[in-house]
Amino acid sequence: MSANVLFHFPFDPGSRAARLALGEARIEWTEVLVRPWEDDCPVGDLNPSGMPPVLQVEGRPSLTLCEVGAILGWIEDAQKGPLLMPADAAERAEVRRLTAWFDRRFTDEVNAVLLHERMEKPLLRLGPPEARMLREGREALKHHLAVFEDLLAKRDWLAGRRLSQADIVAAAHLSTLDYFGEISWANWPGLKTWYMKIKSRPCFRPLLADRFQGLAPAPHYADLDF
Repeated sequence: MSANVLFHFPFDPGSRAARLALGEARIEWTEVLVRPWEDDCPVGDLNPSGMPPVLQVEGRPSLTLCEVGAILGWIEDAQKGPLLMPADAAERAEVRRLTAWFDRRFTDEVNAVLLHERMEKPLLRLGPPEARMLREGREALKHHLAVFEDLLAKRDWLAGRRLSQADIVAAAHLSTLDYFGEISWANWPGLKTWYMKIKSRPCFRPLLADRFQGLAPAPHYADLDF
């Protein structure tokens, strides 16, 4: 059994990014599935924010890494050379810009609306999704997808020439929305090609097995060639 333990909620984008990065780095870990909205969630004793993901790393010294930024940073620091942060300074800056975009704007404008309506309401028994909020969230999502489509018309990966933390974080967010059928991939051919590439990587396979209680995924969710 691995000495590294990841506390995560499968449909939390930050948790998904941590899982993808750990898989890409081939770091072994065991999991503890958590439900952060419950009073007895163990993450509450590990992270002051009460939110996953949290990675406990055994060693000298032992570490408790709270939330995805700290986990991604630790993974990169543990490598002998660049893994998910490019060596080029300009591309590193672009990685940081895009990960901040997802952490702030995308989370505030898209996830706080669509994932609240589609995921949080059923979990918290807050009633059915509200049509007006779904429309607003979907319009915001289109704006963000157009930005990413434009980037991928000029680049192999979101931040430049190689897979980076930006792609890991983006895939974590978009795959969560994709489970709920919120992305019309045919409208975004460049983004679809990018998603097919990252979806086919071994680190992605565990995410394709995730299932949300009471709701099957979109039909193409686990299809690598969709």
